[in-house]
Amino acid sequence: MNAKAQAQFTALLAFSVVTAFAQVSAKRKSPTSKFYVAEVAGFAQVDTGEKVEDLTEKSVFDAEGTVVETKPESANSLVLSNGTGIYFAPSTKMAINRFLQEPFTPNRADLDSEPSMSQTRTTLAHGSVGLCCGKLVAGSSMVYDTPHGSVNIHSQNPQKLAIEISDTSTTITLFEGSVSLRGDNMAGGEALQPGQQAVIRSRGLNQPPEIKVSPIPADQRERIEDMVNSACQARKKVYFDTTQVPPEATDLVPIELTPASPADVGTIISPARVN
Repeated sequence: MNAKAQAQFTALLAFSVVTAFAQVSAKRKSPTSKFYVAEVAGFAQVDTGEKVEDLTEKSVFDAEGTVVETKPESANSLVLSNGTGIYFAPSTKMAINRFLQEPFTPNRADLDSEPSMSQTRTTLAHGSVGLCCGKLVAGSSMVYDTPHGSVNIHSQNPQKLAIEISDTSTTITLFEGSVSLRGDNMAGGEALQPGQQAVIRSRGLNQPPEIKVSPIPADQRERIEDMVNSACQARKKVYFDTTQVPPEATDLVPIELTPASPADVGTIISPARVN
């Protein structure tokens, strides 16, 4: 190898090393595409694809490719790093098939919108979830699939809704925001407005599902609203920050938000670090 070729090779090697280090460093400090366990009551677990672990409060996982399951008489609440709160009712199983999120600047002041563009796609196999999320930024998508159809959450407004699955149907209850519902072999979608509930039922092979929309039943409202409120409480409890840490340590720092005393003067929210 002549001197010129040697110099080119050395420069290329140096560039590759620097690029690789930057990518690893950025990944280590990125708080994106994670979920934080805000609360566990009873027994719940997560299958990461490599192993099955018990969910414990304040634990953090890479979200994409995981399956979260709560056992009977158990419940838990998660917060995705895009600010979505999810409450899992007893006997619920949901796969997070896709959760990709662009990096974002920590120490956000606006907690009413997601911090960066994200793509979420899940499959709710059985059970019930309450969902609470801020306004999605342009380019984001959020779809929850069920055995009877899919729920496409729109980006224009904050969202508060619940999804419940039985053997024969999926029920979607919307308190705030807007969603559209789809099923196999449907030419279009069915829009759902706040204060409405939709029931999706399969009608057989190669047939579009039946979707019935009605006002939220009064005798169901409080029970369903409690699930959504639990998701919102989890969402308000934490946000995601980054910190300089050794390579072997976690890069994600969830911060619990504790309301300040009304008598205090100054900041409305005082953060306390979660160890």
